[in-house]
Amino acid sequence: MSNPYLTLSRVDMTFGAGAAANPVLKGIDLEVQRGEFISLIGHSGCGKSTVLNIVAGLLKATSGGVILDSREVNAPGPDRAVVFQNHSLLPWLTVYQNVEIAVEKIFRDTRTKAERKEWILHNLRMVHMEHALHRLPSEISGGMKQRVGIARALAMEPKVLLLDEPFGALDALTRAHLQDEVIRIQADLGNTVMMITHDVDEAVLLSDRVVMMTNGPSATIGQILDIDLPRPRNRIALAENATYNHCRQEILSFLYEKQRKVEPISARAAKAAPAKETVALRA
Repeated sequence: MSNPYLTLSRVDMTFGAGAAANPVLKGIDLEVQRGEFISLIGHSGCGKSTVLNIVAGLLKATSGGVILDSREVNAPGPDRAVVFQNHSLLPWLTVYQNVEIAVEKIFRDTRTKAERKEWILHNLRMVHMEHALHRLPSEISGGMKQRVGIARALAMEPKVLLLDEPFGALDALTRAHLQDEVIRIQADLGNTVMMITHDVDEAVLLSDRVVMMTNGPSATIGQILDIDLPRPRNRIALAENATYNHCRQEILSFLYEKQRKVEPISARAAKAAPAKETVALRA
C-alpha cells in the first residue's frame, strides 16, 4: 500500500488540567489513503467530533499530531473543508453568494472573474442547486441548505472533506437523497472524506472503512472494519446483500455489546442492591 495521505499519530486530547482534567482521547492512530471515504462511529461523548476538529485544525491535540499530504496540521486551512450538521450558511447572503465568498477567498489571485463564476455555478450544479441561485437560506429547505454547504466546501477544492454528522438534522427521505448525492460526487471527484456519524446504515453505505470508537473517557479506536462492497452502491440492492448485512452486524455488535454505555446507579440503589450489581448497563 502507498504512503498514507492523512495520518493521525498517537493523538491524545485532554481538556482542562489538574483535578478538573478530562481525558477525551488516548492514543489515536489512523492512516487514510488518498480517495478513501472513512466514517467514525461510536456512542455520544466518545470524542468523534474532537478527532475531526483536530484534523480540521480547530483544536490542537494535547500530544501527537496530524500529517496531511506530508505537511503537519497546526491550524485551520483551505486544504480541509468542514460541513457541519447545521448548515452554517450566512443568512444575509444568497445561495450563490454563500459559495462565492469561499471561492473569492481562495481563488481571487489565481483565477479570472469569469473562471471563478463558472466554478461557483459548476459546484452548485453538482448538488442540483442551480435553480436557487438568488434565494436566501430562509427561502430554501434544510436539505437544500446542506446541499449548498457541501457545494461551498467542494468549491474550496480541499484535500480532505470533513463531514460532521451532515445529515443528522434531516428527515429520513432527505437524508437518503443527500447520501446518494455524496456517493455520486465522491465517485466523480475521488475526494478523501472523513465523516462523523451515529447511523450504522449510513456508515456502511458510504464508507470504504468504518472506524469504531470506544467509550470515553480516554476513548480510542476499538476496531476498524473494511467495507468490501463494490462501487457505485445502490441502497435498494444492498438491502439483501450478505456482505452489507454482515458489516452492519459487526458494527452493531461493537456498539451495543462490546461498548455498552456504563452508568453508575444512585447511592441509594447501590446500598440496597447486591454488592456485585454496582452498575446499570444501557445500550
